[in-house]
Amino acid sequence: MEQQTTPTATRIRGGQFIVKTPTLDAFFTLEDLSEDQKMMRESTKEFAERELWAHWERFEQKDYDYTKQCMQKAGELGLLSIAVPEAYGGMGMGFVSTMLVCDYISGVTGSFSTAFGAHTGIGTMPITLYGTEEQKQKYVPRLASGEWFGSYCLTEPGAGSDANSGKTKAVLSEDGSHYLITGQKMWISNAGFADLLIVFARIEDDKYITGFIVENDPNNGITFGEEEKKLGIHSSSTRQVFFNDTKVPIENMLSERGNGFKIAMNALNVGRIKLAAACLDAERRVIREATKYAKERVQFKTPIANFGAIKEKLALMASNCYADESACYRAASDIEHSILSRLEKGESHQDAELKGVEEFAIECSILKVIVSEHIQSCSDEGLQIYGGMGFSADAPMESAWRDARISRIYEGTNEINRMLSVGMLIKKALKGHVDLLGPAYAVKEELMGIPSFEVPDFSEALSQEADLVKRLKKVFLMVAGAAVEKYGTELESHQMLLMAAADILIEIYMAESAVYRTLKNINRFGIDAQTVQIAMTELYVFNAVEHISKRAKEGIASIAEGDEQKAMLMGLKRFTKYHKLPNITALKEMIAEAIKEKDGYIYDAIA
Repeated sequence: MEQQTTPTATRIRGGQFIVKTPTLDAFFTLEDLSEDQKMMRESTKEFAERELWAHWERFEQKDYDYTKQCMQKAGELGLLSIAVPEAYGGMGMGFVSTMLVCDYISGVTGSFSTAFGAHTGIGTMPITLYGTEEQKQKYVPRLASGEWFGSYCLTEPGAGSDANSGKTKAVLSEDGSHYLITGQKMWISNAGFADLLIVFARIEDDKYITGFIVENDPNNGITFGEEEKKLGIHSSSTRQVFFNDTKVPIENMLSERGNGFKIAMNALNVGRIKLAAACLDAERRVIREATKYAKERVQFKTPIANFGAIKEKLALMASNCYADESACYRAASDIEHSILSRLEKGESHQDAELKGVEEFAIECSILKVIVSEHIQSCSDEGLQIYGGMGFSADAPMESAWRDARISRIYEGTNEINRMLSVGMLIKKALKGHVDLLGPAYAVKEELMGIPSFEVPDFSEALSQEADLVKRLKKVFLMVAGAAVEKYGTELESHQMLLMAAADILIEIYMAESAVYRTLKNINRFGIDAQTVQIAMTELYVFNAVEHISKRAKEGIASIAEGDEQKAMLMGLKRFTKYHKLPNITALKEMIAEAIKEKDGYIYDAIA
């Protein structure tokens, strides 16, 4: 596993971003990629252009065989083995490199992106991280090379978000040599060509489900439903899987009895941040194609790219994409350093990977939610820029829009992940991993005090935005603190309030990520080279402030009345105040002009 040089000591632990400020030396950006990583990115982009983009129509024609062929070619190039340890036939690269490949291989079509993600993530990773040495040696090299493909059988007709409620049963044989699995699984990606299935079933009346490694043998009680008819991801194989007394040797139990729910939840943590990465190049590609079309499409004797209404769309699409990149690679680097620090302390690869990702589970949920929603809005605006042609299946925007929709459902719905992000943060606070109580009390005291009327010096680039981010954290602490004080352990039953708090938390992480990426690059490349990046950051922060203000008002109204409510609303106004409002129209104009000049997202060439 490659290492980066950023000092571990200066890093913020998972969830602590809400009460601490990052340092630039510990803040990783796409511009920090090593030469090897840049070469890997280019080879991945080349594969995507040659094998995927050049044939994108085939993915809309339910050409499942072509999806499998592309997966085999990806395996031949080593793109399926990035995260697999060298001992099992993989490249053993770090988390950032894993994210990088996932990012640039996933932007053409959701069909291939789903097949790739299901195989390299939930189809392979459970064995890598939970399997015995014998299981790893037997199965992982085949999966890493693409000789075999993996699938993950968790969801059932009555068990979706409530994953542990599955009814599939595993009964030990009389001679104790194997289990007999019987049950039904649905929405199983890669089912049509999978050689290996990770199956979850309940033994007797166990509280938690158990995981099993099951080879796909049609003579062993395994049958498949027809390919599902889906809104999008047309060439991603999705079928029901039926097990009827399927024999599974006892040595194919994955981890320990009753450990299946834990395996499933940890797989979801990784899946969430990988899903966010999988949306990034889709955003870039939509922006690129929409820009090219807007420059070619002439109405009223003028390319529509010159119209302000179109420019506004392009600018907002780009600023969201910039923040998404910034936050995804920030979190990926934090996870990689957490893993490395654990390895240095003598932990096993398995424990280091699991705990390293689990530490940043909050950030994984945040990214899953916001980036999936950004690709949805990006593809929607891309389709709108195409106008009537965007509604045609002969143009790529229609499929991009449909494929984007599933990302808000995958890896736990966005509603589940919103509530998880706040719930996990509160649990971390109760365990003493994040000090929320002290800062929340300090904010409460500040509300009772006399505000300062001193105008700060905001002459430096993004100094006002950096200050705003710090104040936005006070908004979250104010709302969340009051919510916990009022409802205590009953807070989880107030889902609308949790959703509002989650939106505040999410926008803070994204805005801060954009600000610190740009500040680091100003120091590195000079302010003149970052004018458009500064504009995208200012635009994102402005929109984040507006959204946070709206959601905070909803939260305050639901938990406070009278003088307390007035004090909180005054605090909200103070914490979200601009001392000098940026010219938002001018920012959008600048960003759009840069996009037009580059024929797409301005970081397409270097990011």
